[in-house]
Amino acid sequence: MVSSSMQYCTAKGAAVFGVVLLVLISQLACGSPKNEQQQVIVLGFDGMDWDLTQQMINDGKLPAFARLAEQGSLSRLGTAFPPQSPVAWSNFTTGMDAGGHGIFDFIHRDPSTMTPFLSTSRVEDEGLAMTVGQWKIPLGGGEALLLRHGQAFWEVLEDKGIESWVIRMPANYPPSGKATVELSGMGTPDFTGSYGTFTYYTSDPFAALSQHDTGGGEIVVVGISDNVITTKLSGPPNPFHVEGAKVTAPLEVFLDSEHSAAKLVIGEDELILSEGEWSEWVTVGFDLIPTQSAQAICRIFLKQVRPTFELYVTPLNLDPQDPAMQISTPSSFASELADMAGPYYTQGMPEDTSALQSGVLTREEFLAQAQLSGGEVIRQYQLILDSFEKGLLFYYFGNGDLVSHMLWSANDPSHPAYDAEADARFASVVEDIYREFDRIVADTLDRVSDDTLVIAMSDHGFSSWKRAFHLNAWLRDNGYLAVIDPEDETGGTAFSNIDWSGTRAYGLGVNGLYVNLKGREAHGIVEPADREALLREIAASLLATIDPETGLPAVTKASLTEEIYRDRGYLDLGPDLIVGYTKATRCSNQSALGSVPLPVIEDNDDAWSADHCMDDATVPGILVTSRPLKRPVDQLTDLAGAILTEFGIEDFPDRSQNQADKPEQTD
Repeated sequence: MVSSSMQYCTAKGAAVFGVVLLVLISQLACGSPKNEQQQVIVLGFDGMDWDLTQQMINDGKLPAFARLAEQGSLSRLGTAFPPQSPVAWSNFTTGMDAGGHGIFDFIHRDPSTMTPFLSTSRVEDEGLAMTVGQWKIPLGGGEALLLRHGQAFWEVLEDKGIESWVIRMPANYPPSGKATVELSGMGTPDFTGSYGTFTYYTSDPFAALSQHDTGGGEIVVVGISDNVITTKLSGPPNPFHVEGAKVTAPLEVFLDSEHSAAKLVIGEDELILSEGEWSEWVTVGFDLIPTQSAQAICRIFLKQVRPTFELYVTPLNLDPQDPAMQISTPSSFASELADMAGPYYTQGMPEDTSALQSGVLTREEFLAQAQLSGGEVIRQYQLILDSFEKGLLFYYFGNGDLVSHMLWSANDPSHPAYDAEADARFASVVEDIYREFDRIVADTLDRVSDDTLVIAMSDHGFSSWKRAFHLNAWLRDNGYLAVIDPEDETGGTAFSNIDWSGTRAYGLGVNGLYVNLKGREAHGIVEPADREALLREIAASLLATIDPETGLPAVTKASLTEEIYRDRGYLDLGPDLIVGYTKATRCSNQSALGSVPLPVIEDNDDAWSADHCMDDATVPGILVTSRPLKRPVDQLTDLAGAILTEFGIEDFPDRSQNQADKPEQTD
């Protein structure tokens, strides 16, 4: 049981929420009479697959989607190339492809240093600081910057005096600040600045060796003395400390000597958990300097008390009541939402896939955690829908994507890791999530007027991921990439085993291939005049590559960046070649991070057993509308413009702005 200070009353929260949002609306409204604006509600279901959706509608399993389609339309929605979530959602947001918004992959690189970085946002350095002993006093704070270019479609609405509510739009951290109300989504870091780093406490001294992959988490081996464990929770580096030592908060665990339970003491809070129980949200305070502190929130799962102690702590999330970084527009909205609905995951991708991949959580435990995070999003949607009155509401549901990554293959006997007995319990999980989405659509249709346009859409579809293609290994074996140590079975990390003096091309990111270009890359050797011929040679060879296991092509699309993208403003930020793998094949995680493993292609037996970063033609999304749209939509890049047309606004996107906001290049 958690202490009373960490409990909240749902009924009371809902009432407060309604009052707070009505006040917020009255403060933010631009003065347009309510009846002058129609309602358009866009439900973004990440990863909802066209084939499975159509099959379930035909089987009568998605009656609300069928009802929506009968009123309006149902069609497949062409996704981005590459069909990665930050690319696809940026396509939707701006109405332009990657050449226009500059997001080509989860990972980009600085060619002058060959340093990989996350593509959607970065934090500027802290600026000036004053040093006093061991303390560093910042005189100018750091700033998070959104790296997506182009104009978001809601900016056009706001310019016309039409309210826009944009809740958890991916690749929109930090929030653009251009909507009436925004809450950032995928891309929002946890309290430590990562995409999500869990902590696993265990009394097993060999735990670190037994976990086959701890990426995304930290294992802490603890000792037990008289049924007491004394340890700590670790936060980010202290910005006030000269050496950047991590901030910490004390954690004590008192094991019940008779029962499978424990009492946890974190700061002034105490909570009691039974084995197999999740806590409510716990607030964790971190002292920075005597006059400064910061706080985060987390959930705690007591896996086991004995014979081995095992405790899982979610990534430390920014506390929505007092976030250390801005995550909403206006900045008070995040706390207003917590006031009415209780604390919630602010981390952009809350389903902890890393904990499942590393073996820290079982599939049952992962699914329980995913249901907690997904349930929060649904409850908040119901409250927001009750308060939304006019204009545009976009609301994002990401649960289906991340759960599908981990459990889609449980219903695929052809997957190399399929286990009929173990997978039987999870065979219906993805369909159950689609049914939950159907209930969301039904609830929406029941609450809104007949004049409201309701759109359900997804950014891409899904597929089992059966074969892992090591692009850098293929480049090595075909004479385009040289390695320092040919016997290194690990493949190195972040280009550490690449000999640049003999490398003409390299892979980075899930779908990107780059030329080691002289004058651009730090150690470039390829003359610019030879770039195009080299790329065409590589593309032809990739398309001719046959997977010896399946007898099918491993790659079905390989396109020069300047030929595949219509929009031109930011082509220089992307790869030279975009690689589309055949359905059920994807670039390996190792190669995507700059490693060069020994094999070229092998079975994917990872817990992350399904994906969509393949040939975009094989993984389309869905588009379902409550009435036919005035403007036809075939691709994600068409949808925002069609939504604006419903408000009487034409000519989106304005591609002249894409050129205007690009800084001039200097030699």
